[in-house]
Amino acid sequence: MPRWPTGSPAAPTRRLQEICAGLGPGAIRVFCERWWSRLPLPLSAVDRAAGYWWEISMRQVEVSRTIVFDAPRHTRAFFEALLVDNLDVGRPEQLQIVFGRRVRTAPIEGYRTRLLRAGDEVTINAHFRHSRVKCYLKEGRAFRIETVVNDPGDLGVARRLEHLDELFGKARDVNRRMVENLRVGQGCVLASPAFERVARPTVEDGRRAPALRFGDPRVMALVGALCAGVHAVGGVTNRSLRAHVAVLLGTDYTPAQMSYDLRRLRLKGMITRLPNSNTYLLTPEGLRVAVFYVKIHDRLLRPLLADTPPAPLPVRRAFQTLERHVADHIAEARMAA
Repeated sequence: MPRWPTGSPAAPTRRLQEICAGLGPGAIRVFCERWWSRLPLPLSAVDRAAGYWWEISMRQVEVSRTIVFDAPRHTRAFFEALLVDNLDVGRPEQLQIVFGRRVRTAPIEGYRTRLLRAGDEVTINAHFRHSRVKCYLKEGRAFRIETVVNDPGDLGVARRLEHLDELFGKARDVNRRMVENLRVGQGCVLASPAFERVARPTVEDGRRAPALRFGDPRVMALVGALCAGVHAVGGVTNRSLRAHVAVLLGTDYTPAQMSYDLRRLRLKGMITRLPNSNTYLLTPEGLRVAVFYVKIHDRLLRPLLADTPPAPLPVRRAFQTLERHVADHIAEARMAA
């Protein structure tokens, strides 16, 4: 086993990671066998020799990822910005995609998100069936994402102990995808060429890719539905995405329209189709475009143009001043109606 210098700041962290990585089916089985040899059991050695013995199954598994910032104030600033940013971009009904498992029937109790307060600390609990993903500040200086699997079947994994490594892998993927989606949500500025390629008609591989014009009601409902999966990368289908678009659009939205829009998204590189399936994955660029469209429309333009919700007071005063000067200029040019 490698050894690090005692004075190395990375030595304790690496050693702790080694210890955690050593927890596997073998270590757990040895632990159980040790106790089975000491505890009175209804099954005897004769029963075991005949093939009757205990099987170990998983009841609850927790896998976490902790991101430590260089200063506590940076951690708190990031987490508070994250809370505000995700109040209107991304809803919990898409958590089935976070878990990388397609759900054909919604849970009876539905999907739910809870905000819990302990003192001045906030914890976000996003529930999926029997499991959940929890995001919170650890001791005020680290951001932790914790996937708590109360039923391995929620991730499509069997309960028996030999599937522990598979469950670990899927839970780590949940944490990784969560981090990626949070990162994209915090920085979604598009360069001008990328915006033009999406917002204008283009030719991709010899095929015409229709435009996704910013401000078009159908397009805004489409990207809004994609943002409902801002914490997700598992995939969407014609049927699952169409339901969300129809709600946001407020009018009838046919399967043919959904097929046409899926083609647009695919040709623009916003989604990619899984082989031998009708499921699509949202690409990193597609996620950035969707979040960019929604933020620009809902947080910048709508408050300024519709005054619902109202824009900040300094911005409204600046616009009032601008409108007054423009009106005076039109009057001086004798162009007023």
